[in-house]
Amino acid sequence: MKRIKIIKVGGAALTLAILALSCTRETGKEVAIEDNDFSNKTLVQVYDATINGAATHVFIDAKQVTGSALAYATLFPSTSYAFSVDAGLRAFSIRNTTAGTTQAPINFSENMEVNKQYTIFTYDTTTAAKQITVVNNIVIPADTTARVKFANFIWSRTGTGPAVDVYSKLRSANVFSNIAPTQVTEYIPYAAAVADSMIVRVAGTAIALDTAVFNFTRKRSYTLIFRGRATNDEAGGALFPRTLAAFANY
Repeated sequence: MKRIKIIKVGGAALTLAILALSCTRETGKEVAIEDNDFSNKTLVQVYDATINGAATHVFIDAKQVTGSALAYATLFPSTSYAFSVDAGLRAFSIRNTTAGTTQAPINFSENMEVNKQYTIFTYDTTTAAKQITVVNNIVIPADTTARVKFANFIWSRTGTGPAVDVYSKLRSANVFSNIAPTQVTEYIPYAAAVADSMIVRVAGTAIALDTAVFNFTRKRSYTLIFRGRATNDEAGGALFPRTLAAFANY
């Protein structure tokens, strides 16, 4: 399965500005320490798309960085675009800290490069939880558009979740085509400050899987994510229905 191409974040000045923004938004819930030295930093988000995920915390180099626990379909940090991490090879652990949990821990290492921004997606189910890390190539548009990418993290008990298209009613065309499960695209320019109904369809067909309306903010960057169970008649399907959602990367 083809992974997203990793592309460098454009402009150290832009990244430093994002770092400053992310570090000044305080909610009292995050426990990552504020650090005003951005010379050796990278930015990270964590999105929990693990079916039935709960009471999950993020540890970096054995230090807990989350305050409130993550659960299925939640983003850390929840009130800013990202949190800062020292660049270099970092040891991550994303795990349920409840005694006796059957949720599988996700332990991995990533070489975090200076002045890049990453999203870490967790996915699959709690007994087989996995992760994919992608780079967000943040570029602020010179015009009034937004930028949008798409991530397919739909899950099926058969292990063969569908590849999908994303159809835009505003454009009357597919904006993303034949995106396989666990694949994340690059950003595309997108109309902002206008509502658009977007339909996820089984690739190459008109079979709709979900529809959602979005109104993107000018000059911002977003990830659309398709998550949940592929078929709602599966056990627990009503609790984790297939859903198209969005979150901001900048």
